[in-house]
Amino acid sequence: MNVNFQYSKTLAGEGAILLLLGLVPTVGWVLGIVGIVLLLKAMKELSYYYQDESIYKDAWTGLKYYIVALIAIGVAVGIGIVSFAAAGLFAGATFTLTAGVIGGIISILSGLVVAFIFYVLAAGHLRKVFNTLSQKSGEHNLETAGTLLWIGSILTIIGVGLILIFISWMFAIVGFFSMKPNEYQPYTAPTNGNGYTQPPKSPDQ
Repeated sequence: MNVNFQYSKTLAGEGAILLLLGLVPTVGWVLGIVGIVLLLKAMKELSYYYQDESIYKDAWTGLKYYIVALIAIGVAVGIGIVSFAAAGLFAGATFTLTAGVIGGIISILSGLVVAFIFYVLAAGHLRKVFNTLSQKSGEHNLETAGTLLWIGSILTIIGVGLILIFISWMFAIVGFFSMKPNEYQPYTAPTNGNGYTQPPKSPDQ
């Protein structure tokens, strides 16, 4: 499959920019979604270019883990709100540790723990993507981005991780736009399945 490398890396860079713009109030979530779509498309193109399916597979797996994390938070918060409402806390009732309130707190904490686990797993897969692209392209900014993203995901529990994640995507943007085509990728001759190199076919075959 013919892949336009310049188009692929530009697509990845633009996707990363839009993902960062997801922080913009009101319309940010739309830009973030578009950025994710562009990044996934770029990873698929680059996986074809480098003939390494793990690039796209790890990116797709990371996205699925992020979705699970968001669902876990949404469900936990939803159950917590229902529990607090049933206890009358939103109607001005005095805060007391009733069974409903305790259940709501446990639900929220459990959801946050599950979300955190999947968030770290997602960052780990994206780190693999960045490391693979760094090795194949020689662009070390991508390796730095992957490391900062993974460390940042762990440190989100104390807040400072969000800053590292933001910085990691800045490195990713620079890395994507700075990637150069792999002109020196060694040619691997096709084999017949038994480890022996197939002789080249003549034009009349």
